Amino acid sequence: MTQPNISDDAVQAKTGRVWAEWFTLLDAEGAAELTHRQIAAALADRHGLSGWWSQMVTVAYEQARGRRQPHQTSRGYQVGVSKTVPVPVDVLFSAWEDEASRRRWLGDPPITLRRTTRHKSMRITWNSDQTNVDVSFWDKGPEKSSVQVQHSKLTDRNDVETKRMFWRAALAQLTSELVS
Repeated sequence: MTQPNISDDAVQAKTGRVWAEWFTLLDAEGAAELTHRQIAAALADRHGLSGWWSQMVTVAYEQARGRRQPHQTSRGYQVGVSKTVPVPVDVLFSAWEDEASRRRWLGDPPITLRRTTRHKSMRITWNSDQTNVDVSFWDKGPEKSSVQVQHSKLTDRNDVETKRMFWRAALAQLTSELVS
């Protein structure tokens, strides 16, 4: 059984039950025969959970019952990596947006920038495998910002680990480029 990343104490404080109690309740309510969407809706409708907690409990239940692996979504797998960098958010964003700058730290992957919101976010298609990369930028003060990369539509858990290592190395290289 996969152990959820949120502690029993935290889930009980927010939902009134610990993980084992939720799993037992969902088993008794026939959740094993329901779709993800149906389980989440039942948690919201019958048990008053918020949308976020309905999703969290549903995913944890599916993982505990072997219906979903960690990092698995309805569209494949995903992985997220983040890094705080000692530069203003506009500098960090520009390092992603400017093609010449991006090549210095990321290399020359075949990507398409689909949408950017200045100093906030980017949506990228990784052309070689048609996966998605969502990048979020956070202003942490005048000389500090962070970037979060969410790479989705991955094929399997091996791809998750490959992309996790790739993005950790890329963000380390980006930091080195920006602070040297």
